[in-house]
Amino acid sequence: MTKQSFIRGTMILLAAGILNRILGFIPRMTLPRVIGAEGIGIYQMGWPFLSVILTIITGGIPVAISKLIAEAEAEKNETRIRSILRISLAITLSLSFIFTAICLVGASWITSHLLTDSRVYYTFLCMSPMIPIIGVSAVYRGYFQGRQNMIPTATSQIMETLIRIVMVLVCSYMMIPYGIEYAAAGAMIGVLAGEIGGLAVLAIHFRWDKKASSKTPLAHIGTHKTTGRVSNLRRILRISIPITGSKLIGAGSYLLESILIAQSLAIAGITTSLATAQYGALQGMIIPIILLPSALTMSLSVSLIPSLSEAAARKDLKTIHMRLHQSLKLALVTGAPFSVLMFVLAEPICKYLYNQPEVSVMLKMMAPIAIFIYFQAPLQSALQALNKPGAALINTLIGSTVKLFLIYWLASKPEMGIQGAVFAINVNIVLVTLLHWNSVVRLLKFRMEGSSFGKIGASMLLSGAVCYIIMYTPWVSATWIRFLSSLLLGLFSYIVFITVFRLISLKDISRLVTMGKKIIR
Repeated sequence: MTKQSFIRGTMILLAAGILNRILGFIPRMTLPRVIGAEGIGIYQMGWPFLSVILTIITGGIPVAISKLIAEAEAEKNETRIRSILRISLAITLSLSFIFTAICLVGASWITSHLLTDSRVYYTFLCMSPMIPIIGVSAVYRGYFQGRQNMIPTATSQIMETLIRIVMVLVCSYMMIPYGIEYAAAGAMIGVLAGEIGGLAVLAIHFRWDKKASSKTPLAHIGTHKTTGRVSNLRRILRISIPITGSKLIGAGSYLLESILIAQSLAIAGITTSLATAQYGALQGMIIPIILLPSALTMSLSVSLIPSLSEAAARKDLKTIHMRLHQSLKLALVTGAPFSVLMFVLAEPICKYLYNQPEVSVMLKMMAPIAIFIYFQAPLQSALQALNKPGAALINTLIGSTVKLFLIYWLASKPEMGIQGAVFAINVNIVLVTLLHWNSVVRLLKFRMEGSSFGKIGASMLLSGAVCYIIMYTPWVSATWIRFLSSLLLGLFSYIVFITVFRLISLKDISRLVTMGKKIIR
């Protein structure tokens, strides 16, 4: 079993996350060209319902496993680690089979009454078998993250993405002659194949880890109460239920969001097929671009939970502050340039990625708010790791309530339509992030220097100006040359500005390069 430090574990997940996001954009770029925006809408429409089920099954258990195993690892209590894993698998598999049966039996009613477009029926059937596969994968990932070994998570994600790239395109292309709804279902079969491949990699890593840990003498530290099944079950449920509740609010709001958007657009006089296409453009094209830079913040969040849990178990407040400061500063510094580039270059990005420049209006609206998404993830992980998932739940509930109200109010106006929904989503992102920040500050008496925010803002404005001038000054007739030049020089100028403002140093860059070489080795 290979344990990594907080930074090294984060870098491993970051490398895998970046590779996955880049590879994952291959089908995202080509699939709209194969099945169109309406097909993307059908493909995306089943995900909100599935996300609710997956949240019930996996929402809090992986975090609980990660936290409890990290604590047991600190005590070198191998008996408790195995007990936690067995209980978590039993809970997850039981729930998975129940909900899979419900989905398969009720698919017709769900797709015709809840999902607003009955053509999603075949896609929904194809995604239902993913429930137990994703559930078991989540448990294994939580197990390895608790042991602070991020390599299995990284390699399984890469395998999953590679299989999905090929199978999504092949299966959707083969099903096109039968109709757009069958093509969308074919794409979902490709996703299912990817999930199976990812689980297979995790199972192989677990077998290796089991062999390695069996050679280590077991440490029976603590009383029977701390290692007993009932005690471990209670601890898992005590941690996982509030986290699941918090995530369930987000997933439930995502489901209601998809339903409300469709209904509000219908009130605004937009046809079902056009509403499905607009929803597909938002969820299948714009949101993935916005979330592309979140590979780092997701990596930070995954590594942060066991790291903070271990520090909290030692009552080491200094380490908690240091890790949180590192995570939030990294999230801001790395997310800021992408927010700028997506705003300035919204139209060419949508043109070259999807050949649909008309959807760039939504990207331009969301780009300035993206920085709050990247900042939000470490804050939520900190609340979960420090046994305050209830605060995250309340914050998410407030944001979701405001979002759903605004969607119904704004998207139903003919003059706003889908842009009203985008505005509502933006308000939710900002509100939840600010509420999470307030909760963390009150809990830890935590603060960041205001000058850091000012320096990042100045770097964004200056690099944005460089990017705009290069793109929209006709110094060369070929638009794609101006686009690539603007992209590269915009990023380069941002790095120069944050170095000048001493947000990072040349030593930091050198350390990242050295660490990257070690990880590759």
